[in-house]
Amino acid sequence: MDNENFKIRAYGLQELGIQYFPNSAPASASIQLKRWINLNKALFYEITEAGYHSGQRLLTPRQVQIITAHLGPP
Repeated sequence: MDNENFKIRAYGLQELGIQYFPNSAPASASIQLKRWINLNKALFYEITEAGYHSGQRLLTPRQVQIITAHLGPP
């Protein structure tokens, strides 16, 4: 995705995963994004403080902002 067109807003986890992994199947993209979140300790801590929990399917704009701050925009 073109970084200039990426908007911080609420995203489904699968929807955001597809943005980061456009060549993956939707389910695989969301699994990979969750893996990245869990492996990045600073990201995991900060997003958990913002209310993220295992099994969550919808990410708040604040959580998306945290992800993009750590991983860069898709």
